[in-house]
Amino acid sequence: MRIPLSWLRESAQVPAGATAEDVMAELVKVGFEEEGVHRPTDTLQGPIVVGQVLSLVKEPQSNGKTINWCQVRVVPEGQEQTLTGDGIDPSGVQGIICGAHNFVEGDKVVVTLPGAVLPGDFRISARKTYGHLSAGMIASVRELGIGEDHDGILVLSRLGLDPEIGTDAMELLGLYDQAAEINVTPDRGYAFSIRGVAREYAHATGTSFTDPASKVQAPAGLSGGYGVKLNDDAPVYGKPGCDRFVARTVHGVDATRPTPAWMSSRLRLAGIRSISLPVDISNYVMLELGQPLHFYDQDKLSGDIVVRRAVAGEKLTTLDGKERSLDTEDLLITDESGPIGVAGVMGGASTEVSDTTSTVLIEAAHFEEVSIARSRRRHKLPSEASKRFERGVDWQVAHIAAQRAVDLLVELAGAAADEAGTDVGTAPDAVTIALPAGFAAKRIGIDFTEEQIVTSLEDLGAVVGKNDGGWTVTAPSWRNDLETKEDLSEEIARLVGYDNIPATLPVAPPGRGLTRVQQQRRRLIQALADAGLTEVLAYPFVSKASNDTFGVPEAGTERTAVKLANPISEEHAFLRTSILPGLIEVAKRNHSRGFRDLALFESGLVFLPGDTVGTASIPPLGVKPSDEVLDALYDGVPDQPLHVAAVLTGHDSPAAAAHAPRAWDWADALDIARLAGDVLGVEVIVSQGAHQAFHPGRAARLSLRTGEVVGYAGELHPKLLAAHDMPARSVALEINADALFEAAADVIVARHISTFPVATQDVALVVPRDVPADDVLSALREGAGELLEDVALFDVYAGKGIEEGKKSLAFGLRFRANDRTLTADEASAARESAVALAAKRFGAVQR
Repeated sequence: MRIPLSWLRESAQVPAGATAEDVMAELVKVGFEEEGVHRPTDTLQGPIVVGQVLSLVKEPQSNGKTINWCQVRVVPEGQEQTLTGDGIDPSGVQGIICGAHNFVEGDKVVVTLPGAVLPGDFRISARKTYGHLSAGMIASVRELGIGEDHDGILVLSRLGLDPEIGTDAMELLGLYDQAAEINVTPDRGYAFSIRGVAREYAHATGTSFTDPASKVQAPAGLSGGYGVKLNDDAPVYGKPGCDRFVARTVHGVDATRPTPAWMSSRLRLAGIRSISLPVDISNYVMLELGQPLHFYDQDKLSGDIVVRRAVAGEKLTTLDGKERSLDTEDLLITDESGPIGVAGVMGGASTEVSDTTSTVLIEAAHFEEVSIARSRRRHKLPSEASKRFERGVDWQVAHIAAQRAVDLLVELAGAAADEAGTDVGTAPDAVTIALPAGFAAKRIGIDFTEEQIVTSLEDLGAVVGKNDGGWTVTAPSWRNDLETKEDLSEEIARLVGYDNIPATLPVAPPGRGLTRVQQQRRRLIQALADAGLTEVLAYPFVSKASNDTFGVPEAGTERTAVKLANPISEEHAFLRTSILPGLIEVAKRNHSRGFRDLALFESGLVFLPGDTVGTASIPPLGVKPSDEVLDALYDGVPDQPLHVAAVLTGHDSPAAAAHAPRAWDWADALDIARLAGDVLGVEVIVSQGAHQAFHPGRAARLSLRTGEVVGYAGELHPKLLAAHDMPARSVALEINADALFEAAADVIVARHISTFPVATQDVALVVPRDVPADDVLSALREGAGELLEDVALFDVYAGKGIEEGKKSLAFGLRFRANDRTLTADEASAARESAVALAAKRFGAVQR
């Protein structure tokens, strides 16, 4: 929210010399966040004055352009020029070259004299151009930084201004004003208005506050106005979408009148572009009082206005010119012709106020927050009105805002107000909260006095009554966020001052710390980082094709996934069922920027929906759901296990003198998977596998001793790598970390380290080519018995000397006993036993 200081001073006692920084410093005390300062004079400096065009001579040029050689008076006739500087003529008449043609002799314009600085650090000086000495510039609104119009010169009479020649144009256009911008949290929608911010400034400084609503003389009751019916037959959570609708009519509106400079400058500083007088008035009232308004061209309406839910198939062309298909949950403003607006979000083009409008119907309504928020998100249609409605608007201010708009239209647009009006709806019950004595002190940790409690709550606008056990507090209508005694305690703390709350560190109870799973997760991530991999984070949003490719091993099998109702991009409309798609995108992005040697990993959740996703209905607000309802909600939440994945491309190290880097291969992916198991004390079984995202012959299935498959590792499929413009032979792995955590023992017991020497023997076995090496290794381990400490494959050979259709597998075996030094015969016997079992199972023959 941007707050022009001149506007704020009308309702709060802001010192004359206070800057935007000073205002923000005060507002921070009551819980707002600083966002920025908007000060035209930071980029715009004088002398910039009002001038009158005395003469204008058109001079065609050889380049096809026609320029105007102008004589412009910048000092009243008969007076002396008091400004000095290089290029400023003492006579008070400046010769200026101008290329625009939308002004004539006698027009009063804005003149930037030599020495002025315009936005973009554009410095004005006298210079020779087109055969003349041009000493200054006649400015457009864009050149002054106060708008986007660059079609021609700013002619002041078109703004309804007729100032004296030589007047300071910056003061005339409100350019000495400044605005403080604060961040408004979602629970404090009342602060999206000068009314709300001024009240908070008064809280922060202890000064008085003048409610701008109190300055408006609104009629006590309205009747006989335009027909309005509230007909919500499908309320969300049982709350009607509209519970108040105020309508006022003004006649004889001159919509072509210019917006006054004071109003347009305030709107500009508040971040809203000046469009036309009626639109500017509606925006001005919204910023002042926090009540969004909508103006209709009453002559374009047909029949009564009806506020209702949309009917399936209805469409509406909104003010932005887009035709929108409406949802049955959308709350609409309609007449006999059909929809004329999405309530609280945006009006329809068919009833838009234009330059020919003479009769305006003013709408000031109160809409339910959830309905507006859902429509705004559904149609991707953010607006200043919806931003306020979905956070809560003061029910009691609607008729005051309508009257304020009527008064401004009468004053500025020459309109005449219709005494009749419409005010339909039912006021909500006032929220009454019991605040026990001592509750706020216990909740916040500071002893508040009774005076502090009562004064703070009354300053909010609440009505406070004393009772035996404490106080009964009736929340003000503009604070729909105050519902419980906890809310009141927080407000007391905020207004008394957060800096008065003592800072004490809590003492952690003994025996509490990281949970077992938290410790395992940290240990796993740290181990991967220590192994040289770089941790990255990727978006969890992927395409359907990515889920179908990476989420299921078999090609052609569709992966069930959660589809987002409102995705950032339709190309990434699903929640991931595998981490690899996002990780590959990160690798691809790095490759495109010249980083070729990568070892990346990510740990994160994947989303695996079951048979039931979501629930048929959402529980109502403000009521604790029953256990059955909670169980149904949890049943509809997708399973979200933690996965760990890695992608390795290029080489394991950079090239250097006397060093040839090694390319990553499938064995590295398997080593990372084994490392994950080792740090958790879980044995990961590696076997030949098949997965559509991996190379058909270079993929491994990762499983536990129970047979549960926990992941895959190996070389990515060549077609997939080509499609992503990734280097050939890139490798990857993905493993279900939650499955490893669950399989891990509570206490990891270190293996006994024998002090006796190891006996090593090698064996080369010839087996059929289709026999997996891991199966042969398992047979050797089983056959060798308890003396075998380790066995590893170190060579695979097929070629000359090996029978067609077979291959040679060379294994290194390590034998050791815990109580003695093994003899050669004992080691050889164990080896022969191992070879025998391999021969029995696979027909293995020693080379």
